[in-house]
Amino acid sequence: MVHIPCPSCGAVNRADPARLDSAVCGRCKAPLSLNTPMELTSGSFDAQVGRSGLPVLVDFWAPWCGPCRTMAPAFAEAARLLTPGVRLAKVNTEAEPELGRAYGIQSIPTMVLFRDGREVSRVSGAMSARQIVDFVRSAIG
Repeated sequence: MVHIPCPSCGAVNRADPARLDSAVCGRCKAPLSLNTPMELTSGSFDAQVGRSGLPVLVDFWAPWCGPCRTMAPAFAEAARLLTPGVRLAKVNTEAEPELGRAYGIQSIPTMVLFRDGREVSRVSGAMSARQIVDFVRSAIG
């Protein structure tokens, strides 16, 4: 069993890793498996990343960044390819500058992979969906 924060209400659920595709939140009944990146804020970051039993890949980006906008469809495609075993999330560093500072983001886009709430790897620069998937798979083994 793994602990998975609900993307809708934040409640932490225990779920069978083999059944993540069909798992729903015990509190609000929302699906626990996402095939699209979720938006994180300073208010939701710790709950979604720090309490997740799944690896979480976070894309630190900004709306004015051309490479970030170019990579957005590839990041969304990577979410579809990595679901249900990995969650993908986005942090808008313009709206959430304190998160960018807290994680030492100096250039964007930067993707940081977290496991059990701890950073395990990071990479900067725009990537294709396949490169994102390969990065995650090589980092989590």
